Order: sequence, then C-alpha cells, then structure tokens
Amino acid sequence: MHHQKIYLKFLSLIQSVESRGELPTLDADAKRVLETIAVRHFLGEHMTISDAMALNKIASPATLHRKIDLLREQGLVETYFEGENRRTKYLRPTEHASQYFSALGTLIENAMATTTALAQ
Repeated sequence: MHHQKIYLKFLSLIQSVESRGELPTLDADAKRVLETIAVRHFLGEHMTISDAMALNKIASPATLHRKIDLLREQGLVETYFEGENRRTKYLRPTEHASQYFSALGTLIENAMATTTALAQ
C-alpha cells in the first residue's frame, strides 16, 4: 500500500505541475516514445528513426512519426548522424529532455518524502 501511495502522489504532483505549464504537455504516446528514446540513450544504445518507427507496441508508424515530430518541435529530441554515414538518422534526448526527466525525478523524491512523512 505504501508504494501505491507514493506512485499516486507522484501522479498527482505531475498533473499539478503540468496544469501550471511547468512541464511540456505530452500525451501518453509521446511520453512513451520520449521515455524509450531516453532509456536507450541512457543505456548507451543508438536509436535510429527506423527503430522508433518499429515501436508498434506504442502506436502505428504514422502516429509514431507525428509523435517524433512533436518531440522535435518541443525541443525534447533531436536527430543526428553517426560519422560519415548520412543515410541513417539517429534520435537522442536533448538538454531540455534532461531537464524534464530531472523535474520528474524531483517529483518522485517529493512524493516519497511526503508519503513517508505521512506514514510516520
């Protein structure tokens, strides 16, 4: 039950911060795409546009394309080339995405601290 309270408090904090415009407003599909790109980058794995378009557990290729474009427009992901190869585009999170995930990390810490304090 304790972990459930932490998670629900975290969701409540996210909703509050998003409603104030302090975090980018992303729908569930865009969040999942961003999270997938960020986790792969964190693990040191390169993610191509083709890799992203194959995330059919998230959405259709057309929807994924729109979500990637949205993330690029919001400055959360960028495309780049590796070396001399100009045929394959890769995706990576930007500094703005790092700030976004840092803000979420802070919300998790706050949720844990608040819930722990209430339990005592």
